[in-house]
Amino acid sequence: MSKAVLTTKLVPTYDDLPEQRYHFPRAYLRQVEAARGDWIVYYEPRRPSGDLMKTGGRQAYFATARIVDIIEDPSKPDHFYALIDDFLPFDHAVPFQEADHYYESGLRKDDGSTNKGAFGRAVRNISDAEYDLILGAGFAHVLGKRDRERPAPDPVEEARIGFGDNPQMPFEIDSVDRRIVSQVVQRPFRDRAFSAAIKSAYHDTCAVTGLKLINGGGRSEVQAAHIRPVADGGPDSVRNGMALSGTVHWMFDRGLISVDNDYSLLIADSGVPDTITRLINPERRLFVPARADERPHSQFLQYHRERVFKA
Repeated sequence: MSKAVLTTKLVPTYDDLPEQRYHFPRAYLRQVEAARGDWIVYYEPRRPSGDLMKTGGRQAYFATARIVDIIEDPSKPDHFYALIDDFLPFDHAVPFQEADHYYESGLRKDDGSTNKGAFGRAVRNISDAEYDLILGAGFAHVLGKRDRERPAPDPVEEARIGFGDNPQMPFEIDSVDRRIVSQVVQRPFRDRAFSAAIKSAYHDTCAVTGLKLINGGGRSEVQAAHIRPVADGGPDSVRNGMALSGTVHWMFDRGLISVDNDYSLLIADSGVPDTITRLINPERRLFVPARADERPHSQFLQYHRERVFKA
């Protein structure tokens, strides 16, 4: 087995849903086969054109996951799907290059410049060491090694003791704890990573009430809620989550409120007192992230309406 980098765009050219599947042509079958059963990182390339008004194009690694199987695309010849499990977003995106360091050695020429030929490949196999470095950088806040930055004027969320032994210690690319890899499948680690990603996407603001409360240490009141529960096969993806205040989170998990595909809020016919509905924003629409790939996905919203919501 070999780890790999899988490139997927903000608006994918292929039938990608990174939390569940990665669509690719036969040209990359050998590289993907090498990573079957192993871990990968997702990479978002530059903008699809020179139009600076287009969003996306972070040129950064943004999540990890595991390839559990590969199947042929029944509707498109010479195309395949890598089936994905254990998807987990990083607490912050990791640029492919920081100062003179390239996380993928194959992207750097001997003269120090970027190897554009290698960079142009949508699937690239990487070593365990390279994967570990990307993982350590992507989860630096979860590991207690980096403050979580927020747009001004909000304060940073301070790094704190959790999974890292050295809270508030700057991340060093030449010092990665191999135990991180084993922690990625553990629920406490995943909960912290999911929470950090959701809070960042929603700017620590409740998607239903519009309230944002942050204490002196940078800790926000808002909670990270799964739309399709993990216990029912829901992924730890930003598109399967929302930032909700504690009371609203409780209501959502119990099906007293839900969300339509146009992000309008749905209220159960009974069981929700007027004192609670007054918390909901007057437009009765969900506040969603600016990035389209961070907004709740329709398939997860549909699951909640059909399986959880008490309409």
